Amino acid sequence: MVKSRRLALATFFGVLIFVSKIPLVTPLDKLLVIVQALLLALGYLVIGRVGATYVAVVGGLLTAILRSAFLPFTLLFAFMYGLFTDCFCTLFKVRAPQLSAVRLTLSMGLSTGLIGLISYYTTVYVFMLLPRNLMLEVVILVLGTLSGLVGGYVAAIIWTKYLSKIVAKI
Repeated sequence: MVKSRRLALATFFGVLIFVSKIPLVTPLDKLLVIVQALLLALGYLVIGRVGATYVAVVGGLLTAILRSAFLPFTLLFAFMYGLFTDCFCTLFKVRAPQLSAVRLTLSMGLSTGLIGLISYYTTVYVFMLLPRNLMLEVVILVLGTLSGLVGGYVAAIIWTKYLSKIVAKI
């Protein structure tokens, strides 16, 4: 059973995701996902296998309020991003006690790149909400994936230096 303090910390991460998205409009929110990647990775480390999904759903629910016209897609993509994070972290055997920064960084880079491709493809090719722009596609893929890699690496540093000691106490 997840302790209530860990759940509260993960909920706080979801709220921070929402706050970080307020000033960004689409497609800028797809480029600058470093905060979201960082918080999803920390959510996985704090709670475990469903931590990133939980954090993503909280952030997605709050963001859906801000972007009510896209509510189902906001929730779906948030859920998928958290799920991809949990799956890749599990697949790469990311473990909080003996954290490997490389494994966490790769997990976040892959999950961020994958959700970036899926959400951009859906926005441009399925619903045609944005015009097709090859340069923008490349920039979103590259910068989004790099943001995920940086977010994963920064999460590993924050976990190792600060949060692991705090979470061990709760």
